Amino acid sequence: QVQLVESGGGLVQAGGSLRLSCAASGSIFSIPTMGWHRQAPGKQRELVATVTSGGSTNYADSVKGRFTISRDNAKYTVYLQMNNLKPEDTAVYYCNADIRRTPVTVTNYWGQGTQVTVSS
Repeated sequence: QVQLVESGGGLVQAGGSLRLSCAASGSIFSIPTMGWHRQAPGKQRELVATVTSGGSTNYADSVKGRFTISRDNAKYTVYLQMNNLKPEDTAVYYCNADIRRTPVTVTNYWGQGTQVTVSS
């Protein structure tokens, strides 16, 4: 069994910063890709950022230059540093990971979500 556990959400004023963390645990062989998605009220879930085990990153245009994704491969943990937050960043943020439990199988997992609220 594999679990993704997020932490670090909260309430912050516009222009402030937050750092989200997500740790994977369980029977894990490797984690090719980890990332963050978000879902605002009344909107579809959208990709925020991803990072591969080799360090390649991808960002949504709306967060480029403000958010930084990173990971600690030894700890199976991914981070999202969010700076210059805007009210439109308010959403539930979900950790997502493609996890290999064996060398030949890959399964996609989701965390439970953490609320980020940015006040104006």
